Amino acid sequence: MAEPAPAPRARLRRERRRAGLVLIVDDSLHTREVYTEYLTYCGLGVVGAPNAETGLALAQSLRPDVIVMDIAMPGVNGITATQRLRQNSRTRRIPVIVLTGYAFRAIERGALEAGADAFLTKPCLPEDLELKIRALLGPRHA
Repeated sequence: MAEPAPAPRARLRRERRRAGLVLIVDDSLHTREVYTEYLTYCGLGVVGAPNAETGLALAQSLRPDVIVMDIAMPGVNGITATQRLRQNSRTRRIPVIVLTGYAFRAIERGALEAGADAFLTKPCLPEDLELKIRALLGPRHA
């Protein structure tokens, strides 16, 4: 006897996971909503975190394919969070895109030295973020 077809919602979650799961860590609800809506429309799975502590916990439990990290957040900042990701054996290989409103070379250099794979400044078009995410995901998620 054939197995029943999976529920549409479960199938959609699996398809988005195959396309890539993105964790957006940003204290701005508006920023998380804008990028989540666009990236979901593009077929990616997206999870949001309102602060670095929550983002670090989600990164360890979900092991997303890419993390988009803000720098200026209450509590632990994005640079420190990126360093912690790199020090953890479960998260050290997850690509990190730092997305911040600080468009200074010193900030970019600090983010890259902390282990970020890419640096983008706000305002950033959702299309530009998607292109950077897809470049980091590589062909296995095309």
